[in-house]
Amino acid sequence: MPLSNLNGYWYAGGAVLIWCGFILVSRMGGVSPLLANDVIAIRYLTCAMLVLPVWWFKFRFDLLQWRFLGVSLVGGLAYALCTFRGFSLVPASHAALLLPGLLPLFTTLTAYLLNGERCSQAKGCGVGLISLGVGGLLFSAGVSGEGLSVGHLWLMAGALCWAVFTALVKRWDISPWQATVSLALITCVLYVPVYCLSLPKAISWQSWGDLWWPHIFLQSFYQGVLATVIQMLLFVRAVQLLGPSKMGLMMGVVPILSGFLAVVLLGEPLHLMLVIGLVLVSLGAWVGNSSWGELRAG
Repeated sequence: MPLSNLNGYWYAGGAVLIWCGFILVSRMGGVSPLLANDVIAIRYLTCAMLVLPVWWFKFRFDLLQWRFLGVSLVGGLAYALCTFRGFSLVPASHAALLLPGLLPLFTTLTAYLLNGERCSQAKGCGVGLISLGVGGLLFSAGVSGEGLSVGHLWLMAGALCWAVFTALVKRWDISPWQATVSLALITCVLYVPVYCLSLPKAISWQSWGDLWWPHIFLQSFYQGVLATVIQMLLFVRAVQLLGPSKMGLMMGVVPILSGFLAVVLLGEPLHLMLVIGLVLVSLGAWVGNSSWGELRAG
């Protein structure tokens, strides 16, 4: 295996671990006194405060470019609005399947449509297995007492937003640092003023006296530091070394980790269809990243 590919898998592994925690912490925020609007504001305000001094004094580049605005609107604003709304309505075990589980399918499609990247037989089989796992969960929820909710649709839309973002980063040759700064600063400038002036919110001066600060601190550290800055650097670097569709398949291992952690740590129910879905998604990720069937389609 070339050294660049090996390094790419190390970067991808770090991003996967942070994504597992992101699923759990986001669900914890969704069931906390905080609103989805609050979590988004905490995420990007914290991140912007971290990267702004570094960007201004050390690694400044021109942010006023349409490509940076484009990836920020898709991978920052639209992604956050969809996913955090979904986390407030759907269990973390379902979110673990839908959000990272659908990424392989959506990233493969967008990589082909936007970048002309063809899908190998291995990736095609991997996407098929992952689709079966996700489809089985949706069918089970639809025919059971749980039912499908609009939260499932929000998470599916979030996965599509991230897939488009992934393909655009590759197409426009955006570096990890440029992607991180763009998502942090541009999204913060676009969202936080609207949040402060007109959006419903639970955070107030009184909330600090109501022992809400642990929720705010947890979301600030994980969403603003790990999930946005560290994970973004790892993710974009892995995309550059491995390609967007393979990185999307790598993210398929997130469901089985975060899904079972949600059962253990958050006390969510574990049923047969969920287990089958988690196994199929993870198996699909393994098949998609194997060397089997590397003949190019078409």
